Amino acid sequence: DSLLLEAGFLAVLVAPLRLLRRGCPAWRPHDAVTFWAVRWLLFRLMFASGVVKLTSRCPTWWGLTALTYHYESQCIPTPGAWLAHQLPVWFQKLSVVATYVIEVAVPVLFFAPLRRLRLFAFYCQVLLQVLIILTGNYNFFNALTIVLSFSLLDEEHVGLWLGRPRRRHGSGWPPSLGSVLGTLLELSTYGLLLCWTVHYFGLELDWDRRLLDSKVAFTYHEFTTWLRTVTLPLVGVAFLSLSWEILVAMYRCACVRGCFWKLWATLQWAIMATATVGLFAVSLVPFTYIEHESNGKLWPGIHQMFGAVERFQVVNSYGLFRRMTGVGGRPEVILEGSYDGHSWTEIEFMYKPGNVSAAPAVVAPHQPRLDWQLWFAALGPHQSSPWFSALVLRLLQGQPDVIRLVQTDESRYPFHARPPTFLRAQLYKYWFTSPSEGSPGPAPWWRRQHVQEFFPAVSLGDPTLESLLSQHGLK
Repeated sequence: DSLLLEAGFLAVLVAPLRLLRRGCPAWRPHDAVTFWAVRWLLFRLMFASGVVKLTSRCPTWWGLTALTYHYESQCIPTPGAWLAHQLPVWFQKLSVVATYVIEVAVPVLFFAPLRRLRLFAFYCQVLLQVLIILTGNYNFFNALTIVLSFSLLDEEHVGLWLGRPRRRHGSGWPPSLGSVLGTLLELSTYGLLLCWTVHYFGLELDWDRRLLDSKVAFTYHEFTTWLRTVTLPLVGVAFLSLSWEILVAMYRCACVRGCFWKLWATLQWAIMATATVGLFAVSLVPFTYIEHESNGKLWPGIHQMFGAVERFQVVNSYGLFRRMTGVGGRPEVILEGSYDGHSWTEIEFMYKPGNVSAAPAVVAPHQPRLDWQLWFAALGPHQSSPWFSALVLRLLQGQPDVIRLVQTDESRYPFHARPPTFLRAQLYKYWFTSPSEGSPGPAPWWRRQHVQEFFPAVSLGDPTLESLLSQHGLK
């Protein structure tokens, strides 16, 4: 939601505003400046997401085993997650290495002066997001990230997608000095990226076992020292990139024909450049949360500016999948209802795991918030999720609006005829099955094990339920 708010605010700057020339092309001289702000948001999102995985000291991220748990323990997995979970461990570890490269190293190329490096960065980001979409239901988040990645493209490349002829940049041979230097810089960047990956993640071919082994070849202290060293220089690189875009946009304004239109373009440039510089300055505060020493070195005025706009969430801090949950099994809350208190029937939700034979759902870009929140509820006692008591109450009352959050198809809700007299919740651990776990009948997607009672059996007017509702101010 924070990303959507910030991206929505940037859309106000990026979207064409044609007050005078309604029939003119959508392109404006200052567009590169506002698109740069989108690129900066993408950089903060991806770089911070990679960094926090290591600063959290999560043993699964440091051991490169996070993906051996992630696919089955994420909020709402897809059938593709089951397939990905079956991949060998060495490939899962290599996938974590690729994630680090795409999230930590590649984002620096967002500000590269060579368009082919930016295109390389674009396709890396899209590849990561598409793989996440195939293996998990994260509502609109991944699609929005792909949209942000379009800030790395230029009109020529998009034109190729639309079937427009490629522009000719002079004769093909002999190549110009600039072209040769650009190619050498590009190849050097790829080589440096490969060497960096091999060195810091200990990539080594094991010919006997026919696999590519990997391990983290640096310590936490070395990483935090590196992060402290590069955080402010990265801000400097971004500032230089923004300054270049502003100067180029100013030159384009000067090239606009007609005195009035030149002044109009310059006025728009001044407004948008000022807004972008202001956003950049304010965003440095949440960006440097990843390294507190760098955060403390920022000019106090920037902190004051951030404090003035913080409540509007026009800039935010990010850091996805900081720690891996579900190590040792995916915790899952299973609601059960009964009419007599002895015979219990499980209540199936539309999207979250329940029936071990039911295939994982594909629901993105929709976000089923109740199923999503039940994933968080399972990570702790029910007292940590006060809303759960209210959910139990509404189901006991048979409130239609709440039942539709559980099942839109009434025939699949076991108590559609009349509400249950009693409700309780059990806590289970779930694991994906493997192809070798054959069983008669339909092959199950999950296997599970009962852990403990999550919520006691209650009925309407039950003192336990009444006490919980009063305690949380829900009565």
